[in-house]
Amino acid sequence: MISAFTNMMKVPDLRRRILFTLAMIVIVRLGVHLPLPGVDVQQLSDWMAKHDDGGGILGGLGTMLTIFSGGGLQQCGIFALGIMPYISASIMTQLLGAVVPAWQKMLREEGGRQKMTKYTRLLAIAIAIVQGYLLVGSLEHPERLQLTGLGNLVMFPGSLFTISTVFIIVTGTMLLMWIGDQITERGIGNGVSLIIAVNIIHSLPGAFALAWKRFVMPVAGEVNPTGALTLVAMILFLILVIAMVVTVTQAQRRIPVQYAKRIVGNKMTQGGTQYLPLKLNYSGVMPVIFATAILSLPQLLVSQIWPNSSLDSIIRIWMVPTSFMYYVISSLMIFFFAYFWVATMFQPSQIAEDLKRNGGYVPGVRPGPPTAAFLDQTMQRLTFAGALFLTLIYFLPYLLSLATNVEHTVSNFFGGTSLLILVGVLLDMMRQIETSLLQKNYDGFLKKGKIRGKYAHLQGTGEAASSSTVTVVWCIIAALILAAITVYMVVR
Repeated sequence: MISAFTNMMKVPDLRRRILFTLAMIVIVRLGVHLPLPGVDVQQLSDWMAKHDDGGGILGGLGTMLTIFSGGGLQQCGIFALGIMPYISASIMTQLLGAVVPAWQKMLREEGGRQKMTKYTRLLAIAIAIVQGYLLVGSLEHPERLQLTGLGNLVMFPGSLFTISTVFIIVTGTMLLMWIGDQITERGIGNGVSLIIAVNIIHSLPGAFALAWKRFVMPVAGEVNPTGALTLVAMILFLILVIAMVVTVTQAQRRIPVQYAKRIVGNKMTQGGTQYLPLKLNYSGVMPVIFATAILSLPQLLVSQIWPNSSLDSIIRIWMVPTSFMYYVISSLMIFFFAYFWVATMFQPSQIAEDLKRNGGYVPGVRPGPPTAAFLDQTMQRLTFAGALFLTLIYFLPYLLSLATNVEHTVSNFFGGTSLLILVGVLLDMMRQIETSLLQKNYDGFLKKGKIRGKYAHLQGTGEAASSSTVTVVWCIIAALILAAITVYMVVR
């Protein structure tokens, strides 16, 4: 690993990209801690620390906003909304591009992607204005959300405070969008995704400190050996969950595609066998985000429009993460949105037509509509397994919190939206760095050069060892070292 880091620093372009990315991350974290003018940040932060159970008035939506803002919501910083408005706008435009014929035609035209990016940014500004106005209203009147015990958070409420604060919040969101674009262009990885990952990681030290206090030293100056072993078991369980998420995220069903020899112009192209990869978790984390947002919106809207009503009481009982009905509804919505995302984004008819046009066919399946039906049936089965996996990962933090009575800040790293996003972003970044190192004739950090050369003839056939397996092994080794250190500190 040390030699791999040295190889990365030897490549001037890669070194420059890494340093630029780190500089942008520092700016992002500084903006989170720059407070909005006229708001009692300390009072709000103390209140949210006491009520950090994931089941408050905002429920899962509050947790998701906290994840995407990286603590900016608690700190009432200029990045209070984080990158969430841009994420919402991107999802909406992608869905429009999949279901609206006019948008599909625009994307196929020259410059269509640039137009879609422009519309996404304009829509993100509109969403940020609406969310910023609602946030300011909640700061001025926290009783609308039944957040009792807060007092007066705004020192000088009024129209001037509302306009200026909304302007600052929207400007902060636009700055984050620009930073994300700069990281994508001049740094490492996808900028927007990396900002989200950094905002998630920021709470990791605090979560570990809470777990240490909860299990190892519940009483000041006294060590609990049983609790220490429980903490070690939780760390090993976390590594096991990460390994499972990495495996499922990288899992593919490779459909063999046979190409016949063809004459193109005056040349004859060689036939051969290639593979069409179908991901097990094709929809990624989107079903979880959709389900969380939609389940939380009725509770938020009813509390604003009809507070203390019978409908408000019923929704509060059903939409609490500890209720049985919440689990049932969430599971059904995750399955629904998993299939919905695949139905809108995966086009088996177009894939079958492209294969037929290029002289490719799936062995044992006739070209054309039969191939499309085969691909659709295969993807439906994969989607069921992927949705089942998403449901398990989504409920894992809540189940762990109920079983061990640990704080939600700690259990949140054992699954849910946070872990899925982190795994996806870090794997993508590792692939990009690996590609840059190989282009400069350096050994990558996932495999040694001899191993890579040994299996080079298997690449493209699906028989080469997966790099994610090596990543999991390194994670397990790191976890064992951390667990050994923890045990030594307890028993010495």
